[in-house]
Amino acid sequence: MYVIIVYDIKVERVNKVKSFLRQHLFWIQNSVFEGEVTKSQYNEIKTKLKEIIDEDEDSVIIFNTRMEELVNREVIGIEKSKIDQIL
Repeated sequence: MYVIIVYDIKVERVNKVKSFLRQHLFWIQNSVFEGEVTKSQYNEIKTKLKEIIDEDEDSVIIFNTRMEELVNREVIGIEKSKIDQIL
């Protein structure tokens, strides 16, 4: 499954969320990650994010689709982190 995760996290938890997500997904922009994951990885990501964040103060939105090809991705301006150049 292909996921896009966007978040708005209090500053004291941002680095912990970013460090965790970098283990599973591509960091494409401030507070935005995307990439292909298995169902078990998806469940692990959701579980760990719930442990890290404060659900009364923070917000995480996860978009998912079965295939990356079903997502139309268009960038206006500079692309901060191009994922097509990763080997």
